[in-house]
Amino acid sequence: MADDPIDEEVAEGRPVSLHARFGRRVRAVSIDLSPLRTSRDFRLLWFGEIISESGHQITVVAVFYQVFRLTHSPVAVGLVGLVQLIPLLIATIGGGPLVDRVDRRILLLWTQILFAITSGILLYGAVNGHPPLALIYIAVTASAACGGLASPTRSSLVPNLVPREQLAAAISLNQLMWNAAMVIGPAIGGIVIAKAGLTWAYFVDVVTYAFTIGAAVLMSPQPPRRDEQSDRPSGWHAVVEAFSFLQGRRVLQSTFIVDLVAMVFGMPRALFPILAVTQFHKGPEVVGALFSAISVGAVAGVLTSGWMSRIEHQGRAVLIAVGVWGAGIAGFGLTGRQLVPALFLLALAGAADVISAVFRGVILQSNVPDALRGRLSAVHILVVTGGPRLGDMEAGIMAQLFSPAVSVVSGGLICVAGVVILALGVPELRRYRAAR
Repeated sequence: MADDPIDEEVAEGRPVSLHARFGRRVRAVSIDLSPLRTSRDFRLLWFGEIISESGHQITVVAVFYQVFRLTHSPVAVGLVGLVQLIPLLIATIGGGPLVDRVDRRILLLWTQILFAITSGILLYGAVNGHPPLALIYIAVTASAACGGLASPTRSSLVPNLVPREQLAAAISLNQLMWNAAMVIGPAIGGIVIAKAGLTWAYFVDVVTYAFTIGAAVLMSPQPPRRDEQSDRPSGWHAVVEAFSFLQGRRVLQSTFIVDLVAMVFGMPRALFPILAVTQFHKGPEVVGALFSAISVGAVAGVLTSGWMSRIEHQGRAVLIAVGVWGAGIAGFGLTGRQLVPALFLLALAGAADVISAVFRGVILQSNVPDALRGRLSAVHILVVTGGPRLGDMEAGIMAQLFSPAVSVVSGGLICVAGVVILALGVPELRRYRAAR
């Protein structure tokens, strides 16, 4: 007997019911929850991270808002991203070999403890009134170093927590988790900052790390596969091996490049505190709303991600999605004082971005052996997290030289142009199909 209601009705010669047709269409586009049902460890990691990451996003909003309030300088706000870049680079690339050689669960545990400590430094500064700008920069620098090790650890855990046929679904669920946190965190953060102050915002972040710490304690051990560790290089040679793997693999290289273009030129988050005040004439609640809007679109996109597993032309999907991201950001910059259209265009950009992220993640994890996943995930995470930090500085400088609106619009248009150039210059990405 057929498992699908429509198949049963067709097999028995009965007309297909409207309810059955609707149910199939909903299932065809809805996100696949099977990794959460079948994998206890994936479930622990997912629920722990959504809470802890929501707290972290509260701090992201708080830091940008605090620096702008202390300095009223777009460049100083942009520096929040720039000071994180070097520690992120060192921790991500230098820590990649470590991710491939130790129990990833233990590594996850320690990075979350260190995250809580860095947020505690920001809490200390807020409690003492007006902290020196250097203290804030030091704290976010340390947090970036933690993130440089934590992110590839989490990414390389996932393929070993779910079967291969559930990998795309697991990556989609992770995108749902990250983006739901980036909706919840900034929205709550804007309200908490406005109503209770920065001290409470940082305090909430410190507390939420307990959830991922607890998840790491409860998860099964995740040691590296010993059959893939023999004769593997260590130290700097392990880093070189990872980059050597990328040589000649133009599709993988292009997935990194296209995201760099999108994030360096098209991510205007450093300008949100400035735009909230100068363009929309509002306070921290709107700062939180602008941060959340991108992720609202991303959540909507990933909740309807069931169709993604059926797309063969994954490279083409990446290019189209990044192009839509750039167009949405440029449109956001042209909305003037109209807050609702601005939020809608940010949400559209977010939906496109998450589609790109899912396909890029599947392309990477499907083409990299487990023994290199930590290091290649580190390169991927460096691009994903380093790009926005470069973008913070680029956006701040452009806003200082011209205006925040010019910075946003020009960045979105450059992103679209970059996609066109990459599609023409690297036809392998445009032609890339999923392995079946």
